[in-house]
Amino acid sequence: MNYQHIITIEPGKRGGRPCIRRMRIAVADVLGWLAAGMSHQEILSDYPELT
Repeated sequence: MNYQHIITIEPGKRGGRPCIRRMRIAVADVLGWLAAGMSHQEILSDYPELT
């Protein structure tokens, strides 16, 4: 799957970290939440704009 249409890197946004397109949510944040044990449903409940 090509993630280039979902993930962007913009120098002035979140320090140039990869983010979800049109959002200020870093990919590393989402991965960190998953690694910490949050379920997909918990993440979507906290950030419904990810759907």
